[in-house]
Amino acid sequence: MGTWGTGPFDSDLAADFVDELEGLAPQQVIDVFERSFQRVANAGTQVAGADGVEAVAAAALVASMIADSRIVIDPEDGPREPLPALPTSLRAMARQALHCVLQDGSESMTGWVDSADADEWHQEVQQILQALSTAADHPQ
Repeated sequence: MGTWGTGPFDSDLAADFVDELEGLAPQQVIDVFERSFQRVANAGTQVAGADGVEAVAAAALVASMIADSRIVIDPEDGPREPLPALPTSLRAMARQALHCVLQDGSESMTGWVDSADADEWHQEVQQILQALSTAADHPQ
């Protein structure tokens, strides 16, 4: 896996996840998000690195769809086609998945060689989580 930064789309796995969304019908896009979040939630404290990467990318996309969100996706990173309207239930699934990704047993937490990169990644994920949590407090 190639990783070139700490952002939610700064790896080959995240780019592959975004590419997977291309050409899908709206319900299929929603299903892809749900499966990504559910895989991480089902893993408990042992989240595999690839699953964590996908869940963070998916959560960033969900958070970016919230009105007045501070999560903005660079057009180079996001899907080429606009995402469909996403059900608000995905926000709770995304929050749960991110909490799992941030646990000590998660490969996403332990897989960083450089502690500064690990800290920066952690802050990025926390920002996504904050955007999802704020939305939960104030449904749109």
